[in-house]
Amino acid sequence: MLKTGIRISLAQIPVVKGNVVENLSNHLTMIAQSSLYGANVVVFPELSLTGYELELAQELAFSPQSPHFSALSRASIENDIVVIAGCPLNIKSSAKPTIGAVICFPDGTIEFYSKQYLHEGEGTFCASGSEDYVFNVEGHRIGLAICADFSSTAHSLNARMLGADIYIASALISDSGFEADAKILSHIASKHRFPVLLSNHISSTGGWSACGNNTIWNASGDVVLSSASKEHCLVMCSINGHEVYAAQVQQIT
Repeated sequence: MLKTGIRISLAQIPVVKGNVVENLSNHLTMIAQSSLYGANVVVFPELSLTGYELELAQELAFSPQSPHFSALSRASIENDIVVIAGCPLNIKSSAKPTIGAVICFPDGTIEFYSKQYLHEGEGTFCASGSEDYVFNVEGHRIGLAICADFSSTAHSLNARMLGADIYIASALISDSGFEADAKILSHIASKHRFPVLLSNHISSTGGWSACGNNTIWNASGDVVLSSASKEHCLVMCSINGHEVYAAQVQQIT
């Protein structure tokens, strides 16, 4: 598949505990803004539609036919952009929801991914997924991780074996955890020789104070750009082949 330039937007947004309607509205605004800045893909943090509220996961879990997904899909189509948003997902094989992502494509296709590697304590409320997920955009093949997924060496290796040339992590990372996680993500980039992108929370959610710092690492594992803040913003970059360029932070006012 011929690779062309791709532009990716990492949404750094506040979330409201359990308020899907308000969070969805914020998503729709950021989707439109990302499209205006020329993005082909916009990525939101882990459980971005509900907040990282594990005790509410069962109550708030989305079915695949959720009208909220229909709203995201319409926004994807209207703005010609792939949308990746986080939410608890109901699945047939488990009584517990998974920590999931919905992926909406401009052709109307809706796909799902469930986090495979859970943090300690998450298994009390959520089930784990069992399948890796990669998708194609503009000739690129993108591997998707949800937070602790990237802590398993098998996850990024599997993405690479499935042909991924970009690796995206949708996460909740705290102030105290960022340094260690950033080292892991940098190592993944240099080991597999592909850019690695992080979309993180900025709110206090689920008892964690998230640190923001949406970051882009190049294929050598070097930081190309970080928001270096907890500000409401979009961190943007363009990628052609394995080269990252035109990286910038777009503030949201």
